[in-house]
Amino acid sequence: MKIPWNIVLFSCVLLFYISPKVQVCRGQDEDIDAPPPLPLEEEECNGIFLSYTFISRQKAFPRLKNASAQAWAFKSTATVMNTGLDELKAWKIFIGFQHEEILVSADGAVIADGDDFPAAVGNGTYLSGYPQADLKTSVETASDLNQMQVQIPMTGTQFGLKPPAVPMPRTIRLENDGYKCPNPTRRGSSMHVCCAKDPKYKAREEKSTKFSPRRNGDLSFSYDVLQASDSNYLAQVTIDNKNPIGRLDHWNLTWEWMRGEFIYNMRGAFTRKKDSSECIYGEAGQYYKTFDFSAVMNCEKRPVIVDLPADRAKDEKVGNLPYCCRNGSLLPSTMDVSRSRSVFQLQVYKLPPDLNRTALFPPQNWEVDGVLNPHYKCGPPIRVDPTEFPEPSGLQSTVIAVASWQVVCNITRPRAKHSRCCVSFSAFYNDSVVPCNTCACGCEESDTCSADANPLLLPSEALLVPFDNRTARAKAWAKVKHYPVPDPLPCPDNCRVSINWHIYTDYRTGWTARISIFNWDDVIFEDWFGAIVMEKTYPGYENVYSFNGTKLPQLNNTIFFEGLPGLNYLMGETNGTNPKRDPRVPGKQQSIISFTKKQTPGINLARGDGFPSRVFFNGEECSLPAQLPLRGGQSRTHVSFLPVVFLTVVIWGLH
Repeated sequence: MKIPWNIVLFSCVLLFYISPKVQVCRGQDEDIDAPPPLPLEEEECNGIFLSYTFISRQKAFPRLKNASAQAWAFKSTATVMNTGLDELKAWKIFIGFQHEEILVSADGAVIADGDDFPAAVGNGTYLSGYPQADLKTSVETASDLNQMQVQIPMTGTQFGLKPPAVPMPRTIRLENDGYKCPNPTRRGSSMHVCCAKDPKYKAREEKSTKFSPRRNGDLSFSYDVLQASDSNYLAQVTIDNKNPIGRLDHWNLTWEWMRGEFIYNMRGAFTRKKDSSECIYGEAGQYYKTFDFSAVMNCEKRPVIVDLPADRAKDEKVGNLPYCCRNGSLLPSTMDVSRSRSVFQLQVYKLPPDLNRTALFPPQNWEVDGVLNPHYKCGPPIRVDPTEFPEPSGLQSTVIAVASWQVVCNITRPRAKHSRCCVSFSAFYNDSVVPCNTCACGCEESDTCSADANPLLLPSEALLVPFDNRTARAKAWAKVKHYPVPDPLPCPDNCRVSINWHIYTDYRTGWTARISIFNWDDVIFEDWFGAIVMEKTYPGYENVYSFNGTKLPQLNNTIFFEGLPGLNYLMGETNGTNPKRDPRVPGKQQSIISFTKKQTPGINLARGDGFPSRVFFNGEECSLPAQLPLRGGQSRTHVSFLPVVFLTVVIWGLH
């Protein structure tokens, strides 16, 4: 009922006289609980408003006189607010830190590539929302800031830049598709930017979904909740290899439970460590006081999960799932579509306050790696529409998951001296081999060798012996050829797999190369494969004679090859004929590759056209030499193109 205006006026006058201080009388239509007004920039933003505010810092230990080396503990806050008309799903921002920052914590966010705190972010970092990944609009929430925005209090350490200078990032921006951010505006210890919808952006036409659409990536995980009760749920994890030359061998998967969950049991996989002590002496033991934790599989905050061996595939207790139990092998679809997927299930128990069947939170900070495979960087779990499965009994019906999340991982190129395989170059027109780079696969600190010196050129026969047995040959070769010998000598490449690319012949209508793959480890590589990128000579590819070879049209200028049936094993290193005298012998696979010049007139093999620009082994990108063999060395006579000769060469090994 509406109160008459004269009564309202009388009440205000009465309060004015009887109160010890002046009271403000509000009309009926005023919002008493209205939030404080927003900054002008935020008020005028029609899109996504980002801000970063530096709060404070204090000098950290140890105290140093060198200002550039002094560490400072800092506090700051980032804010992401949806001021537009479209819901922002799975928000992701970039903060361009530039002062050797180490991010120790970021409440309300996780590092988007799966790194743990503390993380070195001196070159900038990407943050994604957790647990609030989506930001709704003011229209659909009646201006509820709790649903429209997220504030991210951060703590960390930065170096140098002593007061009164303020250690601000160089930029902040929104990374979601369809938005465009101008350069941020900085005012003292804060900066902000309004990211608006990009009118030129054309989104792919996809069916309307309640949650975020599924994304493409090199490796995709689907975390599907199949059954849910108040205290626990059953989840299924599906791993799909989407990259035509990506691969995992003996994969290890880790993630981080954020809300005290623990794994009760699993099918299709197991955890490296089975230990219930963290449950018994932790929060789980305080809540589940009568629970028998002896049967619990894993209570770690960061469990390490591995695939079951193939002999457990039909085990009714721990296996018996489609696509399970592959011994950790995940092949690309270019080799075998049926072996490009892996599946396992786990029973997860929860803790308060999540004791209802709809309180479901996936683990964060996913990481996966293999024995000699690419390095994957994984994003955060994104809520997607529930996955649909065929009815397990075979009926023509569909089972829909309770809830689903997707984690997308992408292959990153290895940093210098962090590869797992390497390449050497040689050619018929030069009798020296350009070996793998020094420390191509990493080096430990040593006073006996140089990690920065260029590797010594080698005679071709030296490729067949381990690095420790090459020193005498390399020094003798340098003496004969009058090459300089550094002191100390260069360190080894330390790679378990090396590949030699040798330009074998060059004639008027075509040319050939020989590829040799060496395994210097004891591990046997089953179902191995390789790939090469030929920038200028790809159109002329004809055949590879001892491997199965094919062009990959979905990857620019890439040729894929694998072992023939029965020859798909790259054996490990073995003892020489006389172990006391002879060096160990690597496992080896070798073939000739032929090219025609009909589609590539004018190529110059010696200037680099005959060498691959990228080389892969089992999905891992290999380190390439820094130089090419020079024309002008001792060369041999060109030979006619005869496949029979090539097959003979393959059988008898290196020329």
